[in-house]
Amino acid sequence: MPPATRPHRNFYGRRKGHYTKPTQLAVLEEDLSTLSPGPVDWDVNPDRTPLDLERLFGGRDVWLEVGFGGGEHMVHQAAQNPDVGIIGCEPYIDGVAMLLAKIREAEVDNLRIYPGDVRDLFDVLPDATIARAFLLYPDPWPKSRHHRRRFVTAEHLEPLARVLKPGALFRVATDIPDYVRQTLEEVPRHGFDWLAERSADWRLAWDDWTPTRYEQKALREGRSPHYLTFRKR
Repeated sequence: MPPATRPHRNFYGRRKGHYTKPTQLAVLEEDLSTLSPGPVDWDVNPDRTPLDLERLFGGRDVWLEVGFGGGEHMVHQAAQNPDVGIIGCEPYIDGVAMLLAKIREAEVDNLRIYPGDVRDLFDVLPDATIARAFLLYPDPWPKSRHHRRRFVTAEHLEPLARVLKPGALFRVATDIPDYVRQTLEEVPRHGFDWLAERSADWRLAWDDWTPTRYEQKALREGRSPHYLTFRKR
């Protein structure tokens, strides 16, 4: 759906911090363009030509992280899974700068970054091409009137389901109980099965998990993380 006809609401908050360090601006200018997944934005891809993931990652499985925050998890997964290509989408430009610095330090080369609205990225991802997706500590939009801005709504889950392969995993981490409720209500309605069989399956982190700064903040403030795993039917 073109931006002009989409509902005027974001599932994310502000796009830029109050002060971006000069070093962050330098990294953005030097590194971001080389890590683009390809033409995504409407001004460079008005025909919505699908991305060539085969060319981009050489036939490797492709994973998607929606809203990678500071990039801790994304870099960790890239280092642990060099045989996988990972695309990260994050509209908050300070988070993009933090990820770029981490990529330099870790020297991983199997990542690509889209610094914008994931709905635009969904437009150009081919059907049934993503093998795993992550939604980690998304903006909770705690007020009831803002719940429709959450990612776990039809506006985002329908295109997510379209781009995921059958059998693909979708992981959601959140410390907000009402976000857990909405996730468990909405995600199965869009072609997913929740894989939990016992309480440990949502109370304990995944074996390959690395804590993010958002999780650490939640723990400091006494909130319990939940780890939800779904499989695309």
